Amino acid sequence: MPYLPPFIAPTRYRDPAAALAQVRAIYDQQISHLRDAMQRYVAGETLPGHVRACYPFVRIHTDTVARAILETPDISQLSFGFVAGPGRFETTLTRPDLYGNYYLEQFRLLMQNHDVELEIGTSTQPIPIHFSFAENDHIEGSMDAARRMLMRDVFDLPDLAAMDDGIANGTYEPLPGEPQPLSLFTAARVDYSLQRLRHYTGTSPHWFQNFVLFTNYQFYIDEFVRLGHEAMADPNSEYTAFIEPGNVVTRRTGLPAEPGDELGVQPPRLPQMPGYHLLRADRTGITMVNIGVGPANAKNITDHIAVLRPHAWIMLGHCAGLRNSQQLGDYVLAHGYVREDHVLDEELPLWVPIPALAEIQVALEKAVADVTHAEGPDLKRIMRTGTVASTDNRNWELLPGNQPQRRFSQSRAVALDMESATIAANGFRFRVPYGTLLCVSDKPLHGEIKLPGMANHFYRERVDQHLRIGIRAIELLRAEGITQLHSRKLRSFSEVAFQ
Repeated sequence: MPYLPPFIAPTRYRDPAAALAQVRAIYDQQISHLRDAMQRYVAGETLPGHVRACYPFVRIHTDTVARAILETPDISQLSFGFVAGPGRFETTLTRPDLYGNYYLEQFRLLMQNHDVELEIGTSTQPIPIHFSFAENDHIEGSMDAARRMLMRDVFDLPDLAAMDDGIANGTYEPLPGEPQPLSLFTAARVDYSLQRLRHYTGTSPHWFQNFVLFTNYQFYIDEFVRLGHEAMADPNSEYTAFIEPGNVVTRRTGLPAEPGDELGVQPPRLPQMPGYHLLRADRTGITMVNIGVGPANAKNITDHIAVLRPHAWIMLGHCAGLRNSQQLGDYVLAHGYVREDHVLDEELPLWVPIPALAEIQVALEKAVADVTHAEGPDLKRIMRTGTVASTDNRNWELLPGNQPQRRFSQSRAVALDMESATIAANGFRFRVPYGTLLCVSDKPLHGEIKLPGMANHFYRERVDQHLRIGIRAIELLRAEGITQLHSRKLRSFSEVAFQ
């Protein structure tokens, strides 16, 4: 027999803040029930039945395709915040402590666009026990192997069938009588990715900012760390804190430590894809992740960061220049992608085009000009706009018959790497604005391969400038306003309402 917390019946709201407060109340009640039961289980108690707690949900009903206030300037141009047509729409919710402001904005837009009430209640989707632990709880580690094995009889474990990407992929079809989705991700899918982010980046999801830089070289991270600490030493910096793996917090000069800062500990070794966060009070700071080499890593990390609904992510990395006219150190601004990475072929068919996003392109080009002080013909000499090919074969040059070279030539590619097309394709798939600015570090087709001395000199000269260009691009995007970023070209004709 299930051991449940007291049932909280669904209620309806016309006030977004009141609706969010009810989401918090339901979630806190359900999580407290799980945590209390887990503590008793670890202490050796026999619980009165199978422990279950469920996520809160939000639901709306609309009977018209019309939107209520299309002429309202602040929402009429948005590409999100409305449903595609009449029907019942619903999604489960999690972590209102982390997503509170996001949920509040989505609720506000739904109410304004459709003049509907929000129904908030307790779903039937169980919260897996693994997703109930507080940030620094490790109580399960004190159990022996036999008692850990029995957990599956007492608690709900993660159910992968409830957290696939069918909604984002456009393949989800509700069964007759089921509601249509309001969000790309269910609560369980979100919680799964939050757990993975801790594991892969060594930092809490709480620290992630809404602008993300990816790189495939630790040199960039070293420079980002230097700039982060430099910003913390400046009492007038727009950034308030700098976070490193192990949740090590450095507050800006003049700001006091906050509760929990003392829990950060430098890890004995870096995680697989270390994350670093330069915080702003409004979460529009910069997160930077060293994804390492290869499309599998690029897909993995973007699969999980996508649930945080960032405003943009940008790839800053090195590439092979494919044109003889390019010089080592030149920049490549991607306006198209050849996908030979293969990791997304099942989720996003190769016939789907991955368009360049004008707002990101303009910001990156202007950032290059601002940082290098080049303009006109001089800017064209150091930065080429063109197609970037991404491959899953690091030694593509060694394949017989020149087949890759022929394909890259036919595609008009100007540069080759292993991650950029994956990051752009997953941005398209998850409706996260994306961009790519690469730096030519070798020209294997023209006899210029990386040698240790050349590479070290190149890195010293270019890394600082390249990183500053990425940061400048984010500053420009932030100044333009986030409503300019979330393009309709990323959204289908039958789209979920949540951004």
